[in-house]
Amino acid sequence: MEGPFPPFEPDGPGENGESANNNKRLRDIPLRFVLPNIITVLAICAGLTGVRLAFEHRFDDAVLMVLLAALLDGVDGRVARLVKGSSKFGAEMDSLADIVNFGVAPALVLYSFVLDQARSFGWIAALLYAIACGLRLARFNVMMENKDSPKWQSAYFTGVPAPAGAFLVLLPVYLGFLGIAPDWYYATGVACYTLLVAFLLVSNLPVWSGKTLGARIPRAQVMPLILGVVFYVAMLATYTWETLTLSVLAYLAFLPYSLRMWRKQAAAHAAAVKNNAD
Repeated sequence: MEGPFPPFEPDGPGENGESANNNKRLRDIPLRFVLPNIITVLAICAGLTGVRLAFEHRFDDAVLMVLLAALLDGVDGRVARLVKGSSKFGAEMDSLADIVNFGVAPALVLYSFVLDQARSFGWIAALLYAIACGLRLARFNVMMENKDSPKWQSAYFTGVPAPAGAFLVLLPVYLGFLGIAPDWYYATGVACYTLLVAFLLVSNLPVWSGKTLGARIPRAQVMPLILGVVFYVAMLATYTWETLTLSVLAYLAFLPYSLRMWRKQAAAHAAAVKNNAD
């Protein structure tokens, strides 16, 4: 798909008889192509601002900026599809933003908060996490070009997605705000946890994405859904670190269930293929 910056095209002969090749201009760019890229740039700004705040030891604000970057990252793609402003340029920009927001920024925030207590081991853990995030994003971009996989597999990510990885790896920061002192022993355990999250990013673990949820929901579930969302947001605003901690634990507990769902669907698909072959 053509990017938001179209090529030069001739404007026709000028007043003084200039040739069309010498009198060129850029076509006007529709706003619908620019708007998603503005949101992506704002996400990068939020992620890098989180790094700065971490260096200034304003860790609560730093974590919130990283989470804001994750929110903006989730918005830009949907806005692009809504206004039909998707482009190759925007896709490449979004990938670069993901590396900054979900790889570099969380790693530096975590290192500044606690991993520096573990010295070189802490830095190695932060480094490997950032690299694993980059590898995860590169694999995701390549797999999007694969059209041969069964349709049901599109409901699953291969490995934990990068935004969820950033959400998970910041768990030690949430716990730090709840009173756990970031000493050497805690930092060493955090380094091991960081390596675990890095492994989950590059693993082949099938993680249900929720993309196949229907656009319509039963009428009876509308009110409970609205109340549930309001309740979660209220808890997040009132008990921020407790809610984030419980959310991380719930996500980690969901991963084995996701693997079970995938195996069940894979077995059903294999049985259907076998029956069709017979």
